[in-house]
Amino acid sequence: MNAGFIGIGRYLPERVVTNHDLEKIVDTSDEWIRTRTGIEERRIAGDDVDTSHMAFFAAEKAIENANLSAEDIDLIIVATVTPDQPFPSVACLIQERLGAKNAVAFDVSAACAGFMYGVVMAKQFIESNTYRHALVIGVEKLSKVTDWNDRNTAVLFGDGAGAAVIGQVSEGRGILSFELGSDGTGAKHLYQDEYIIMNGREVFKFAVRQMGDSCINVLEKAGLGKEDVDFLIPHQANIRIMEAARQRLELPIEKMSVTVDKYGNTSASSIPIALVEELESGRIKDDDLIVMVGFGGGLTWGAIALRWGK
Repeated sequence: MNAGFIGIGRYLPERVVTNHDLEKIVDTSDEWIRTRTGIEERRIAGDDVDTSHMAFFAAEKAIENANLSAEDIDLIIVATVTPDQPFPSVACLIQERLGAKNAVAFDVSAACAGFMYGVVMAKQFIESNTYRHALVIGVEKLSKVTDWNDRNTAVLFGDGAGAAVIGQVSEGRGILSFELGSDGTGAKHLYQDEYIIMNGREVFKFAVRQMGDSCINVLEKAGLGKEDVDFLIPHQANIRIMEAARQRLELPIEKMSVTVDKYGNTSASSIPIALVEELESGRIKDDDLIVMVGFGGGLTWGAIALRWGK
């Protein structure tokens, strides 16, 4: 039995905050932000929209895209570091709102690598025939833990949600290999006190190395090479980090998803948001080999080699 993606969906808040908007509230400039991060604008959720609301909207779309009903979902995993409150979990909140009464529901905390962790966990449950349909959601409302007076972090983050239904797919398709990793010695470089605190230099060095290594590792585990990759979906944190991963795979620029310019770093939701964008644009087709790779606070990382299609 092979586990793969059978439905996808996303939600992005309507409010757009541009670099020019940020120039008015913090000591920065559009040129400084664009040249160092690749970000031009980001989406920010209103006070009346919390993490569980965004997760619910993305989940509804993913379930519909999979041609299922909420009662068909028997596992819900939500990856987030910005839950509505410490408990109950975001997963339980959206289970109730969806009417997914048959589902086990829980959250996972692995920062920007959280969606990768959630998908790999779902794969184990599907392939062991424990559950049939797993809903995995990456969602963050980072705006509520961002210090808007800190020029180093205020320019980076946005809000959003991306969801996928993981289920059985045909032979040769689905998740071919994966890698997950953690290095707690790097916890001091990226963490939340009241707000997000980041040592940008150290996180950059770690991310450039780990993103490339993880891409190569999952290809080797799948018995594939760089020449087999059709599309790269990296965590949308910083265009320079993303470019390093692309160059490590020797991919042309048109084979890498870039949404960081429009949405900023949305942490656990960035990879599924980008995946939806590329599928809707027609840039990803059935039987394409996709590499997804992310990194985040912890420090954590995760990568997946995936043959697209049901």
